[in-house]
Formats: sequence, C-alpha cells, structure tokens
Amino acid sequence: MEKNQTFKPFVPADKIMPEFTATSIIVGILLAVLFGGANAYLGLKVGMTISASIPAAVISMGIIRVIMRRDSILENNMVQTIGSAGESLAAGAIFTLPALFMWANNGDIDMPSFIEIALIALCGGILGVLFMVPLRKALIVEEHGTLPYPEGSACAEVLVAGEEGGEKSKIVFSGLGIAALYKFITDGVKLFPSEVNWDISAYKGSAFGLDVLPALAGVGYICGKKIASYMLAGGVVAWFVLMPLIALFGGDVIIYPADVTVNELIAKDGGVSNLWGTFIRYIGAGAVATGGIISLIKSFPLIVRTFAKAMKGLKKSSHTEVVERTDQDMSMKILLAGIVVVALAMWLLPFIPVNLMGALIVIVFGFFFATVSSRMVGLIGSSNNPVSGMAIATMLIATILLKVTGNTGTGGMVAAIAIGSIICIIAAMAGDTSQDLKTGFLVGATPRKQQYGEIIGAIVSAAAIGGILYLLNAAWEFGSAELAAPQATLMKMVTEGVMNGNLPWTLVFVGVGIAIVVEILGIPVLPFAVGLYLPIHLSVPIMAGALVRVFLEKRKKWSDDKRKKAVDNGVLYCSGMIAGEGLVGILLAVFAVITFKDGRSLGDMINISGSFSLGNIGGLVFFAALLVTIYLFAVKRDKKER
Repeated sequence: MEKNQTFKPFVPADKIMPEFTATSIIVGILLAVLFGGANAYLGLKVGMTISASIPAAVISMGIIRVIMRRDSILENNMVQTIGSAGESLAAGAIFTLPALFMWANNGDIDMPSFIEIALIALCGGILGVLFMVPLRKALIVEEHGTLPYPEGSACAEVLVAGEEGGEKSKIVFSGLGIAALYKFITDGVKLFPSEVNWDISAYKGSAFGLDVLPALAGVGYICGKKIASYMLAGGVVAWFVLMPLIALFGGDVIIYPADVTVNELIAKDGGVSNLWGTFIRYIGAGAVATGGIISLIKSFPLIVRTFAKAMKGLKKSSHTEVVERTDQDMSMKILLAGIVVVALAMWLLPFIPVNLMGALIVIVFGFFFATVSSRMVGLIGSSNNPVSGMAIATMLIATILLKVTGNTGTGGMVAAIAIGSIICIIAAMAGDTSQDLKTGFLVGATPRKQQYGEIIGAIVSAAAIGGILYLLNAAWEFGSAELAAPQATLMKMVTEGVMNGNLPWTLVFVGVGIAIVVEILGIPVLPFAVGLYLPIHLSVPIMAGALVRVFLEKRKKWSDDKRKKAVDNGVLYCSGMIAGEGLVGILLAVFAVITFKDGRSLGDMINISGSFSLGNIGGLVFFAALLVTIYLFAVKRDKKER
C-alpha cells in the first residue's frame, strides 16, 4: 500500500456526487443493449469485437452533460461501466453459443430456447463479475503503478477531459449515422452489392474481392496496420496459394469432405469461394486453434505468476478494514451467496444443460480464468487477452471429461458448449470488470456501486443477447456467408472432433503446421490465422481502414499533438461506424423475418437490386467515399480551434 498512499483520485473519497442514479442506469442499459447488439453482429460476421468503454463514455457525456445539463463525472463513469458490460458479454457469448443453433439448423438437436441462451449468458456474466470483486484490491489498488490497464486508464482520461465530451460525442454519433445510412443503402435497398468479387480465370482457384462495409473499415482503423496486415497475409496465403494448389492438383478428383470433384465444386454457384467453404475453413480452424493454444502456452508462466500473486494479494487485503467510499466493495456475504446460487442454478435448472460435474468445472476453471483474465488485461490490454485460447482449453478438457464419464453424443457436445460458453463469458466479463474498476479507481468512483452496475449490465445484456442471437439466426443462419461465426464454428468443430472423431484431420493439421511455421517466423499467429480462416473479402477492407490511419500517422508537417488528436478522433468516428452498421444489421434482420401473405419479407420489398444496381464499380466508389469521411472527421477542428 505504500506506493498508493500518495495517489489521489480525481474525485476525493470524501466528496459525494451523483453516481448510481436512475439516469445513469437507464442510459447505461440502453448503451449495453446497443453495443452488445452491435458487437454480436460484428463478431459473428468478422470474428472481431471492439471495446465499448470509451465510446460509451463519450456518448454518455454527450447525453448527460450536453443534452441533460448534468455535471457528474461519476455518473458518466457508471454509464460506461454498465454499457461496456453488454459488449464484453456479447463477445464471450458469440464465441460459443451459436454452435447450438448450428446443430439445431442441421436437425441434430432441438432449437435452444430463449431461456436456455439467456440463462447460460447470465450465469457467465454474473460469475465473471463476482469472481473479480475480491481481486480488486489485490490487482487494482495494490498493483497501481505496476498494472497499467490500458483501456481503463484511457477511459479515465476521456472522462476527466469531460469538457471535450460534447465535441467528441458528435464525432461518435456522426460515424453512427453515416454508417447506418450506408448499411441500409447497400444491404437494405441494395443500391450496390456489399460484396465485390472477381474470380481470376487466368489463375484458376484464386479470387479477389472485398466487402465494402463501414464496420470492416472501422475495425481496420482501430486495430491498425500491423494486425490488419497479418490478417491480409493470412487471406493471401489462403486465396492465392492454397486454393490454386487445390484447384491444380484436385481437378477431377473428389477430396473429402467434398462430395463432388474440385472442378465441379468451382463450377457451382459461388465459384471459387466454394473451395474456401469446403476446404480452407478447416485449414483455418486448425490454424486458429493452434494460435489460441500457442497463446495460452506462451502465457502460462505469466498465468501461474498472476494467479499466485493475485491469491497472495487477496489473502493480504482480506484483513484490511474498508472505510473510505472509494474502498467499499460488494459485501462478501452477498458475493459468496451469489456464487452458490449460480452454481446450484447451473446444476439444478433444467434449462441449463450442465450437470454437477459441469458446474464444478465451471466454478473451478471459471475462477482461475477470471483471475488470469483480470490481471492479464492489466498488463496487455483487453484486445490481446487470449479468451479464445482459454475457451478452447476448457472445451477440450470438458469434452474429454464428459466423454470419459459416459456423456457422449449430442447431449455431451451440448453440455461441453454450455460449459465452454459460461467460462468464456466469465473470462470476458472479468476482464471488462477489472478495466472498469481501474477507471473508477482513477476517477474516484465507488467500487461497490460499479460492481452492482456490472451486474445490472450483465442481466440486461444476457436477456438481449438471447433475442439478438435468435433474430440473426432466423434471418441468415450462423455459419452462412452473411454470418460466418468463426469462433463458434471452431468450437463446434473442436467439440465434434473430440467426441466423434469425424473431422477432416488432414486439413486441420495442415492449418496446425502453417500456424507453427508462422510462430517460428515470429509473426503473431492469431491475427494471421483469423485471416486464413475468414474470406479475403473481409481482410481487404480491414486493411483499407488501417491504411487511412497510417496516412494520418505519417503526416510529417503536423505536430505530435495534432497527429494524436486526429488519430483519436478517427477511433471515435470508427467506433460509431461499427455501432451504426451493427444496429442496422439487426434492423435488417428484423426486416428479413417479417413476412407477408405473398411470402415476401419486408426486406424483399425494399430491395431494388432486381430493377436497378450500381454494380461492383458503384460499391467501390461508395467505399472510397466512406474512407474519405474517416479522414475528414479525424482532422475536423473543434470549437476552440475554430
């Protein structure tokens, strides 16, 4: 504690300000649903999600400070605390739960009920928060100055700079509005196709194209050049090396898992893309699984030290008497009672396909990975937290244990997915909670109130994610071209592979070999593997967004402050774009499931592509204009400068 005795939060402990208010709760709930839905759509489409803390804080300041004329940094902090819970719970849920829908779509199991999905998500969300609470003093207070918690610290800076909130929130809302309109024009009205594609006949088996969508450009800008280039490299290996080789050597041969020859496969609707769907996704799955496991293995020494140090700090801080407002945590009695109730619910409620052993696996591995996740995001940030690797490891262990104890077949696989889902959500929620508590520590929030805010966010988001998953699956089905659900497909493959042994293992091990080579070369495996797994149409626009950021970062005539401000404005604008596309994506899903007596859906009625379309060229022109808007809003001057 010696190094923290001089630390003074922005709001002193003895100062009382509005914090856990009806306004902050209502606005936070709305943002939790907004960013949870947007991130669910984004993650199911491209396999990546964004952190919602900073956009939620900026929007909060725009609503509470500018529109409602209320002036409380703690109220704004509570909004982002509740709002970011939706994003993290959605991120954990989409990694695994869509596998249940895929089995149901294939007729292997009954469609999971809304209550089942919501309860699985709720168990993971609540446990993620509760497991993090006793670690707060050990990780946030004792380790202040050691664990930077990059996203949490950045969010605190945004909140402290609240006087700029009005201008910044306008940038976020501008991105949201422009992307929403763009998405509606391309995927609703269908003025031009959202996917531009060319099969290269001179180089049989290869193709090139891009999805001209705002969220992809936004993801590329936020992730930056390195991540985007690794993803594009994976796409190039798949679409310009592996697929042409399959076309060259396959020819008139039937290669498992295809049931027709390679040439016949290319001749079908979809053309060269059929090679990706039939072969490359298994190679990519092997690479992604290997990348997750390598990430976990490389992190294992840190994991062991993290767990030991957190437990030591927990033991030390458990004897400290809580006095000041900024030191008040949720009651330990309530915390333990909550964990027991959730454990019993997992075991006894018929809606949750988890038995006693499964519940024990969840509690043991959940607390371990919550501890690991909470400290690792403090070191390396939420974006680099190997949640998927933890989920894969849990899925493998759970599936093996269930198989050994006689829980085989579809019942065993459903139980394994449920266990993996809860633990994946626990890890994601614990990481988000620790970042939010770091923000609260810096600005002077009341931890107990933040923890209850996280619980509220988890409850609302669990209910929302069930409806969102049902809606998206009804509109397009998971695993389709519209919603590839890459992580969930991988988890499904892993579970089936362990339980039934029916995977095309040769293709999977090709992916394993490629991932090992990439690791030997010193290239980050996971972004490369994701690029290998996903169609190149996603990697190209992500790279385009990243190049806009590179252009801003390389402006030599600008001062460092101007360059940083432009880049930050671009991040806010792109965050808004991602939210805007995600929201309209969900709206279009609603249109797709609203049908009339003649069998046409509302989506069919607004579709004009049958009578008029700008074609591929129109798509490229609109996408180029979208990239220009990123630049224009990044360099936009605020009122002070004007």
